[in-house]
Amino acid sequence: MTGRRVILLAATLLAAGVSSAQEAAPQTQPASSLPRMGEVLTAIEQASAPTPGGDGRDWSGPVKLAVVFIALALLPSVLVMMTSFTRIIIVLSFVRRALTTQNIPPTVALIGLALFLTIFTMSPTVARINEQALQPYNARQIDFSQAVGRANGLLKEFMLRQTRPADLELFVGLAGIETPATVEAVPMHVAIPSFAISEFRTAFWMGCLLFIPFLLIDLVVAGILLSTGMMMLPPVIVSLPFKIILFILVDGWSLLAKALVKSFFY
Repeated sequence: MTGRRVILLAATLLAAGVSSAQEAAPQTQPASSLPRMGEVLTAIEQASAPTPGGDGRDWSGPVKLAVVFIALALLPSVLVMMTSFTRIIIVLSFVRRALTTQNIPPTVALIGLALFLTIFTMSPTVARINEQALQPYNARQIDFSQAVGRANGLLKEFMLRQTRPADLELFVGLAGIETPATVEAVPMHVAIPSFAISEFRTAFWMGCLLFIPFLLIDLVVAGILLSTGMMMLPPVIVSLPFKIILFILVDGWSLLAKALVKSFFY
């Protein structure tokens, strides 16, 4: 109700300004062509009225528009911190660092691959959100707030499935709340940081395991160069072709994509 009063007050001021301008302007057109204050208030009231068939508690049109714009502004943060994107991009960055290929593959290529792997791994959750939140809302079976709540709960369920209990307990204790009995009872401000640090830990663990074989190649090449007296030749230059050949022979990109996708489903 407070938001509607603010909108009506703004419309009243706007209509008052129009009336003042109408009185001050030369009479070059009939006064009936300009909007009157009553017409403006009626239009605003109709736009902010609840949808037909609702219970009078659905969000008004301006509030829905504000929520949509806020969601678009927060979309990059949601993509990074509330999906599988973080784990995937960190692991891919570890692989490029282990190969010591500098900017090959380019950063834009890694981000693109991480983005589409994120879409692939998040597709079951997105499908459930569409089935349980968007479609009922489009069919006017639920209101906008209920649709947002259902989508929020499904996304939270995905995050908590990937979150370590120790990380969740950490932020529950920091928040000073009792341990939630169900997924729905976990506040979003607790679920998001718990999920984020769990993803960091998992990504660094996977990256470390991928780094070890390439590190062994560097050590072997460095030992060979040292034993032959070629101490001025950087071992990275010599080991680079061997690491690339090894990565290609084991079909590294396929194994990497398979491991990343399965890490979210098993």
